[in-house]
Amino acid sequence: MSKQDILLETGTNELEIIEFFVRERVGEAVETHYFGVNVAKVLEVVEAPEGLEGSESAEHPSFLGTIPLRDIILPVVDLSVWLEMDRPKDENEPIIVTEFNSAVTGFLVSGVTMIHRINWRDVQSPSSFVKNFDTNCITGTVDIGDHITLMLDLELVLSELGGQAESAGDENVRAEREYRALIADDSTSVRNVLRQNFEKANFIPVLVSDGQEAWSKLEKIRELAQEEGKSPLEYLDVVVSDVEMPQMDGYTLTRKIKEDPVLKDLPVCLFSSLISKGVMHKGEAVKADDQVTKPEFNALTGRVIELVRNWTRPS
Repeated sequence: MSKQDILLETGTNELEIIEFFVRERVGEAVETHYFGVNVAKVLEVVEAPEGLEGSESAEHPSFLGTIPLRDIILPVVDLSVWLEMDRPKDENEPIIVTEFNSAVTGFLVSGVTMIHRINWRDVQSPSSFVKNFDTNCITGTVDIGDHITLMLDLELVLSELGGQAESAGDENVRAEREYRALIADDSTSVRNVLRQNFEKANFIPVLVSDGQEAWSKLEKIRELAQEEGKSPLEYLDVVVSDVEMPQMDGYTLTRKIKEDPVLKDLPVCLFSSLISKGVMHKGEAVKADDQVTKPEFNALTGRVIELVRNWTRPS
């Protein structure tokens, strides 16, 4: 097995990020800010056409309109505008073409550096040195060596642009009895929606911001179950997890649960913008019991109810 195969193997807590930068004019100086996004979300990088400008009639000032890209019409977002930066314009600026949340979107940036292979343990939660940004848009930070790279929440960008509907929950999606769910997601905006929807669906949700925090809570449940001679299902009905999270990703969290002799009794549902037909095998490889694509919030609560309702404890 090659080194690349090992790095990309599901459940090893590793990922590849494409690093890009946005320049900002600050007084007489120009500062460079580095950002990263999971390579799994990136289709390609193309050069921005000449004359690409925003319009006063656009629904959001960062929306630059659309451009043709082979067989699709690509909507393009100026990240510097969304981040409220005064970006000096350069020639040959790149557009990062992404696909997630069932949408293909282009993001205009100042430049792209390289692809980094890292471990999710190296992704730290946002801290004080990103105080100049809205921390809700930064899901984590990575120390590359000579600079810090910020992991940007592109799902939040699409949400503000209307590309991701934040569902208020379907009143008809409700469990017949109260269930308990441990929910892990690093996006503040997504956690807020999930809390509302699961509470309306008759769940007691416990929300955490990454897989490591979820695993710590599960270890306490395992310890309590062993002390009292009970199944972990006596304390928790289901685990719902995002895939991309600092410290420990959802695939690794699922693998650890399913390999644990006690916690393997718990059903696990993965909920991520990365999930598609082409990558279902990754969740299956770590024995996830269901996988739902963001942003299908209502579908998630319904699927989780069915999963818990029909769950049979593994032998």
